Amino acid sequence: MVDEGTPEKPEKSVEQNLGNEYVPQSKVGNLPISNQIPDKIKKEMEKTQKDIDKFKKEITKKYKNIEALGIVPAQAAKKIEEEYEIPEEECKKKLIHLLMVIPESRFKEIGKIKLEAISLLKKINEKIWVHILTPIDIWNLCLDSKFEIVEAFGMCFPILDNGILGNLRVASIHKSLVLRKFEKYVTSYVISGSMVRGTATKTSDIDVFVVIDDTDVKRMSRLELKERIRSIIYSYIMEAEAMAGVKNKLNVQVYLLTDFWEAVKDASPVIFTFIRDGVPLYDRGAFLPWKSLLRMGKIKPSPEAIDMFMSSGERIGEMVKRKLLELVIGDIYWGVLTPSQALLMLYGLPPSTHKETPKQIREIFVVKEKLLEKKYADILEEIVIKFYKGYEHGKVKEVSGETVDRLLKDAEEYITRLKELREQIEQRIAEKDIQKTYEDLFGMVSSLVKKQGEKEILGEFEKSFVKESLFPRRFLENLEFVAKTRKDILEKPKKKAVKKKPVKKKSSKNSDDEDDDKVSEEKLSRKEFLKVDKSKKIAEEIINAITEFNQRCDFLASNKGKFLLKAKDRNAEVLFLKNVFVIQDRKIYKLGKDKLVDSTVKELETQIMENKTSRRKINPQDIESLKNIFGEFELGY
Repeated sequence: MVDEGTPEKPEKSVEQNLGNEYVPQSKVGNLPISNQIPDKIKKEMEKTQKDIDKFKKEITKKYKNIEALGIVPAQAAKKIEEEYEIPEEECKKKLIHLLMVIPESRFKEIGKIKLEAISLLKKINEKIWVHILTPIDIWNLCLDSKFEIVEAFGMCFPILDNGILGNLRVASIHKSLVLRKFEKYVTSYVISGSMVRGTATKTSDIDVFVVIDDTDVKRMSRLELKERIRSIIYSYIMEAEAMAGVKNKLNVQVYLLTDFWEAVKDASPVIFTFIRDGVPLYDRGAFLPWKSLLRMGKIKPSPEAIDMFMSSGERIGEMVKRKLLELVIGDIYWGVLTPSQALLMLYGLPPSTHKETPKQIREIFVVKEKLLEKKYADILEEIVIKFYKGYEHGKVKEVSGETVDRLLKDAEEYITRLKELREQIEQRIAEKDIQKTYEDLFGMVSSLVKKQGEKEILGEFEKSFVKESLFPRRFLENLEFVAKTRKDILEKPKKKAVKKKPVKKKSSKNSDDEDDDKVSEEKLSRKEFLKVDKSKKIAEEIINAITEFNQRCDFLASNKGKFLLKAKDRNAEVLFLKNVFVIQDRKIYKLGKDKLVDSTVKELETQIMENKTSRRKINPQDIESLKNIFGEFELGY
């Protein structure tokens, strides 16, 4: 079945209908396959897969330049059916909706393609419903504020895609992430560039613009607001690309609403082009009116703007210098700052500000850990502090092309070194983890067996606890595993750095020849990292078992040798330890010669701990002393 036309305004967001749960993907898209569903339904699904494969094969054989074919998510079926006014009797069949995108150049053939699709589907499966659109039809949905329908199409699971579905999907996902964080401040989220113009290829970038409402900013400068929001919006790019599963790069430009409006008033050619070509994926009533006013010729450059454009040629040198400066404080700045912050977080520190990052990199990795050479901290400090902060405070107003080339070279070298630093940090963390794990574990076992030294601890643990069946033999094997892992990692041999044939140059008294004898630790393998993780789990299990064992021993020790003394006129508790203790009327006494002597809780607890593993003996003389004090009595539990 085929449906086509201009949809009406949606009543309900498709985001509310599209679920996030994972469903195994079949070879033709999002048809779920599960061994837990009834065989009857499973057979129907398998048949539907074959039908869709057959339809794809036949339709692409007939029309070879179809741009995309995708399965609309089942959660969005109701919204699509309402939007395209599909008859109720057809909806009851639980239709499977397909989106077919054909080139704009074949718009006149859409009727012919429609008839061919109807004919095919009647033979194959009447439950499959195809919506045939051109790219312009999709953009017209956006211009009619049908954002939910476009998002549903963007979330189609592609059976065939020359780029439009993947590009639309990554933009829709990024838009959702941005709105979830900044919905109150996002005025418009607009897609533009070659994709909208119809000149995109499979590898083309996806250009989007985000306009942020800054009209109620009070507590910070607009520049600071823009930088903060832009850094977060940029951080979502990789996440969106990964979730969408596309290789096309998402290019995002962020504008403040006040700046954007000024550019509109000044008739900026870039903004005019953006308004003319852009298509909103989200709009709160700002971008679409601008677009309509521009189309009607109501947005015109002011005389001042004309003067400004005419004088731009005279300022070409100034413009070039400004662009070079923007390159430094934009791409190069973020290119070195963000990875640096990531490594600080890997080290265990909370996310740092751009002001703190160079200082922390120097203090931690250069001075404290001695993992990074000083020159790399100097590179970061120059780019972040000297240039960016200098620009922010008006001290740096221009930069030469030669300086840009040098900074770019330094930045690339810095990023390459950070990749090595990441491995060093991960190795250092693993070394600290295994050392702490070893100390905690063997410290606990040492306290238990009353021995020092790894060999003595293991020997006594086996003799007194494993052979006595107090702990399983695997605990001994696991202790040996932790000890061996620590030794293998912390005593990993060092290797000499490979010497490079020196380039002949003039000798200098200050030249450093000691680099020839540098040594470096061999990198830990993936297997060794896994051993560290296993050691931590082993240690936790053994420590918990020993703690529980000690608690049981303490409980038994406190009750072992304790009796209830019942005399004619009074009762008391008696503990036969090194001394005999009597607890009466909440007071603690020690048995002397036919009398009770005052004692303390500390003295009682000390003797309980000292005698918790030894056998208790009752001296007949102590019994006689108790008789002289209490008279005739009985002892019981």
